[in-house]
Amino acid sequence: MVLTRLRRNTWVRLALLVLVCACVGAALYANWAQARDAVSELPLWVLPVAVLAGMLGLAAQMLAWRSLLSGLGSPLPGAAAARVMFVGQLGKYLPGSVWAFVAQVELARDWKVPRSRGAAATLLAIAVTVAVSLAVAAVALPLSSAEAARRWWWALAAAPLLLACLHPRVLGWGVRLAARPFARFREVAEAGPLELRGGAVAASVGWTLVAWVPLGAHVWLLTWAVGGDALRSAGPAVGAYALAWTLGLLVVFAPAGLGVREVVLVVALAPVVDAGAALVVAVLSRLVMTVADVGWAGLAVLVSKAPEHEQERNLSF
Repeated sequence: MVLTRLRRNTWVRLALLVLVCACVGAALYANWAQARDAVSELPLWVLPVAVLAGMLGLAAQMLAWRSLLSGLGSPLPGAAAARVMFVGQLGKYLPGSVWAFVAQVELARDWKVPRSRGAAATLLAIAVTVAVSLAVAAVALPLSSAEAARRWWWALAAAPLLLACLHPRVLGWGVRLAARPFARFREVAEAGPLELRGGAVAASVGWTLVAWVPLGAHVWLLTWAVGGDALRSAGPAVGAYALAWTLGLLVVFAPAGLGVREVVLVVALAPVVDAGAALVVAVLSRLVMTVADVGWAGLAVLVSKAPEHEQERNLSF
């Protein structure tokens, strides 16, 4: 009861929003300070196009998560799903990526999505993202960046096993097993058993694969802009960012994978650009994706309606 009241308290939410905005603002400032000199040397159109590509990739990832949530029995309209996903994802800029997970589950609760389903959908989305992203990296990196493949062979080798674990029966068993300790809680009992439809998993995998086209394209564009060969840069760019994204996601104590992504990108891009240029790409990519995160969060709030209890509370003031 106390947690529920805190969650619905306007002032608590406002304080959390201010904290998140401060962290996002600090991230933008730090990234801009590092990238300012490099930006001045790029063609004017490069960064806007890279941001657009990043936003398209994030949109596909949102649709992957929405497919899983729908497959668990809690479909959301597109605008509501965007608001939950993109506003919640700003929590990853707080120390410890777990806050994005918590925020997403709680925001979904505003649309009457049981926490058990919201948590299951988010965890499943992470599982799909990790498996598919490692598979993309496992295909691209050995052919284009031998050093990256040698250094992180253990992550790439896990890709086939993780892909096999995405079979609906395996995922469904895992979801039910994870939910069993919480079955005694009233909210979990009222939500009913967690049953996952196979079509939802297939749709999520498909959208995640689609996401890597624009996500990889934004790194390829930046690599080309700092001097990389257009054709030779494609494989390292896509594979490097897929691996960097995955490892950054798994290192939960690093806000938005800070530091992890940069190391992977510098190593994986070595065949096509020197270390200094690769570091510029890493910094520019972080700036681009931070702007994409903020842009989607702002757009989602503008185009979606607040949940009913929020509207009622606003009318009461």
